[in-house]
Amino acid sequence: MMMEKKHLSTIANDVIRRCALEVDVSVDILNQEFEREWEGGIDGYSRKLVEFCCKRALPVMCGSIDETISDASFSRFTFDMMLAWEMPSSADEESHTECVAKEEEEKKVAVVSDQPQDDVSLFYSDLMPLLIDREPTIGEEAFVWLGTLVPLVVDTVNGRFTYETLTAPTGNRLHFPAYDKFLKEMHRCIKHLQKQDTPTGAELADDEFILHVEGTASSQRVVRHIGGTSWAGRLTLTNYALYFEASGVVSYEHAVKLDLSNNIEQTVKPAATGPWGAPLFDKAIVYESCELEEGIVLEFPEMTSSTRRDHWLALVTEIMLLNKFISKFNVESEVQVWEMHARTILGIIRLHAAREMLRMCPPEPKSFLIFALLDELPKGDYVLEELSGSLKGGDPCSASSILRSLNVSKQITDESDQIVQPAENLSSLEGAIHQSREEAKEIDKAKATTRGLKEEGIGESAQVLMGLLKPVTVLVSSIRDILTWEQPVTTAVLLVSTLILIYKEWVGPAISTFLLWLVGKMLWTRRTGVAKKSEKIVIRSASDQTAMESIVSAQQGLRTIHEIMRETNVALLKIWSILVSKAPKHTNRVMIVMTGAAIVAALIPFKFLLMGLVLYGAVALSKLGKHTQSEQGNRRLREWWDSIPVVPVEIMDKESDKSE
Repeated sequence: MMMEKKHLSTIANDVIRRCALEVDVSVDILNQEFEREWEGGIDGYSRKLVEFCCKRALPVMCGSIDETISDASFSRFTFDMMLAWEMPSSADEESHTECVAKEEEEKKVAVVSDQPQDDVSLFYSDLMPLLIDREPTIGEEAFVWLGTLVPLVVDTVNGRFTYETLTAPTGNRLHFPAYDKFLKEMHRCIKHLQKQDTPTGAELADDEFILHVEGTASSQRVVRHIGGTSWAGRLTLTNYALYFEASGVVSYEHAVKLDLSNNIEQTVKPAATGPWGAPLFDKAIVYESCELEEGIVLEFPEMTSSTRRDHWLALVTEIMLLNKFISKFNVESEVQVWEMHARTILGIIRLHAAREMLRMCPPEPKSFLIFALLDELPKGDYVLEELSGSLKGGDPCSASSILRSLNVSKQITDESDQIVQPAENLSSLEGAIHQSREEAKEIDKAKATTRGLKEEGIGESAQVLMGLLKPVTVLVSSIRDILTWEQPVTTAVLLVSTLILIYKEWVGPAISTFLLWLVGKMLWTRRTGVAKKSEKIVIRSASDQTAMESIVSAQQGLRTIHEIMRETNVALLKIWSILVSKAPKHTNRVMIVMTGAAIVAALIPFKFLLMGLVLYGAVALSKLGKHTQSEQGNRRLREWWDSIPVVPVEIMDKESDKSE
């Protein structure tokens, strides 16, 4: 019996001993091999030793993973590995023991609440009696670390999101019963999918694996809508395509294949269906492709929510993003392509297992799906670039090797094509993931501040808008007073300054000065703490109008908006009539004026033209300009505008347009 190392914790000593048994060497030999490679000092020695031993033992375990998951030996050993990594030294163990003792003392004096927690899922409620407080648990870092060694229960790309989802009901700590149950559910899902029938009339490729099936006798219905008719059938998703088989009298008809791996323009998005084409039930998806004349609508009927539709939408989108990733980053190695397929397959299997465990509160799919997550995360495209350079395959603990150990069929590739070493930029991938996750948290916090505004009604939104625009209306009123010579001194100074800026061609420096003034103003508000003094904007909603007056005012506002829209349409149609010479007399006059303006613009420098326009505007808005203004000229211009005929407009339905 080997002597335990005093600097290691009890669980670390136990894990190292079991690792030595797995690789069939002594603990001393393992330690000697580690010290030959170790170049650091004392810091981190215990954890690095645990990591080294686990890396040696896991390839041996992955070879027989199908059997070890069933008897819980794999889950127990890997869980202990995470415990040892989290608490590798004896000092860590003593600190952990003190924290546990302190928590026990606090619980003795704490008031225990007898009220049940409604938000805890049924799975965790059933396992709560087994989750003894003294049973050690693991944290997020250890869980993600295991994913870097063996991507079975977690993938390093979305490991932190998976951990948050699995541990949300248990205080963000993972207990062994939950971990063991999750692994066994994954194993059961794989065996269930392997038993599914191949779609009728279809021949799956060697590396094509069935990922989800519905519409069978033992599952819920799937309906395909074609125009006004509907066909129930079986829907099958693989890592390359989507197959729909319409139900026949005795068996299924030949499957319609939607190839999701083609590098063409194709989309899948949510849709609503209903009788006579009315969009009443938001429980369908529509697949559209440049190869199809019209989209294929698939409905997933259920009584209340649209959870099934959202699940299928996430899975189909994940497969499309997977094949788009392979095409975009030119992943040509067969081993690397299958490795990425394998990681995606395992992600979908994790999602299936989590949905089985958390039936009362289904998890969000993107927490388990790699590409769906990165498609929404900020700077997820950077993570995809790093991921394309960190692919590995061929080693016993890769995702493809794990699926092979679980008897998932795959065409054998040449040994010379295999990549057995991890990519060198794994740390850069982890850094990109960390940065993306932190920015996602900031965006979530920012979005949380807008939820109150989004939930407001039209009336409240209008009040908020008017309140926020109040300073702008005051500013506009002040500018109007200046332009109309209500403040003669200010208007004169502004006019002279504008003319000098235009003549000296100082418009650019003036804009720069204005922007710098704004920067200084923002710095001053930060220094004086304006944001802290006024944490919220208060808008007074008091009104002197009665309910009936408010209704009449709203109706009058709608009429005003309609009138503005109508006048805008008329103006656009009249301009079009002039452009196409619908009114030749008016077009000739406009062309003469435009020709004269072109000659003037060609002969006179632009700054003098601009100065003339400024002077004309200032004089026209003054009392002298209004007094000398020709009412007859304005009337002739208005009569000329009214005499322009408009081009007639006819509104036609889309279907009648196609028939013509």
